[in-house]
Amino acid sequence: MMDTDGSTGRSGDDAIQLLTDAECWHLLEGASFGRLAVSVGNQPEIFPLNFLADGHTVLFRTAEGTKLLELTINSLVAFESDHYSDTDAWSVVIKGRARAIESQSEVFAADQLPLAPWIPTLKYVYVRIEPTEVTGRRFARGPEPERY
Repeated sequence: MMDTDGSTGRSGDDAIQLLTDAECWHLLEGASFGRLAVSVGNQPEIFPLNFLADGHTVLFRTAEGTKLLELTINSLVAFESDHYSDTDAWSVVIKGRARAIESQSEVFAADQLPLAPWIPTLKYVYVRIEPTEVTGRRFARGPEPERY
């Protein structure tokens, strides 16, 4: 809500709200695009990807390549998804372990989910991120307060 001077009337203290685990998962259930952060040859790397929140895990599909290779060497990952509008924004970060799904029953179950590649490539490998930590924030957007 705008004040008469065009500001939101919010101070920096209430412009950021920490989210509960339940709120984080609710937001992820409505999202489909995120970023996977891994370590590639001791260097940080970020991969954009489409995903599906499946229970309290994140599921994505990939093909053979750098991303999958690095996950077999170092399964510790960070994953982030976010969204913004003119009035607010949110960001959810998951830290955890990623593992390629290998059992036929898990692959069959994953095949039934609405998770298809966004680009015309074959992605046969499902990867599940099992979180050890979930954090999220909601931000009230608005003009910068008077500085002086």
